[in-house]
Amino acid sequence: MMKFGICLPYMKDDYDRDAILSWCRAIDKGPFASLSCGERISGNSYEMRALLAAAAAVTERVRIVPSLYVLPMHNAVWAAKEIATLDVISGGRVTLTVGVGGREQDYQAVEADFSRRHQRMDEQVAVLRDTWAGKPPAPGLDPVGPAPVQAGGPPILAGAMGPKAIARAAAWADGLYGFALNGESHIIQYFFDTADQCWQDAGREEKPYRMGGFWFSLADNAKQQLQNYTYNYLRIAGEQIARDVAATMTRHNEDAVREAIDTIEETGCQELMLVPATADLRELDAISELLDKR
Repeated sequence: MMKFGICLPYMKDDYDRDAILSWCRAIDKGPFASLSCGERISGNSYEMRALLAAAAAVTERVRIVPSLYVLPMHNAVWAAKEIATLDVISGGRVTLTVGVGGREQDYQAVEADFSRRHQRMDEQVAVLRDTWAGKPPAPGLDPVGPAPVQAGGPPILAGAMGPKAIARAAAWADGLYGFALNGESHIIQYFFDTADQCWQDAGREEKPYRMGGFWFSLADNAKQQLQNYTYNYLRIAGEQIARDVAATMTRHNEDAVREAIDTIEETGCQELMLVPATADLRELDAISELLDKR
């Protein structure tokens, strides 16, 4: 049976302390298996690792999912330390999703190199696992702790979309996070089929873990809320692109959200990350009620 996760509305400017903690606690009590948060630098957004540490501290059950950690923007040893610390705070509930992102402005903001990011991520994942295994970062240096609670470190999923990126991930990832903005199941099916083939080509005996995701809203004025969210998220790609994509978004009522969930489940998706367009707690209540009725 497909599991469900929910993404914290980390980009909303009305998401204060009380709302953050209320969302985390409600998710932990709801029909969800996981709680996630993405990483953005430019624009209005909360810092992913701090937000997820708070979530880990006030929840007991759901898995904590950075989705995704833009690894090439960071030093890999430092990232390994942060992620291991989060695994300790959560009691071993972290599933890590890594990717290269697509926002060069974010790289520029933190003075990170945007070139060779795919190659660097391949190397960085190896550093993560070496660090978690207790290997010193260089000869003569001490190992970098803490040790993760999960033996060998948290599972690592690749947030990848293109066939080349998925093929690279087949060398080191435990699975794939395939995201379709409007919940189009044929897009997610393509990601999963590509991953299955790439894992097979890489000589992997096990199949990749399948995580999907899409944007939705069930809040008041849901259609406009979802279109506004989409526009604001994609505006960095250009005003016209953002407006055009926003106009295509349809997952703003119960029937449309349910249809997306049902058809994505048919792809063999094992976990579906639902991303709300607002920070209204009624958004969370509505999706919880919908899932409870399935």
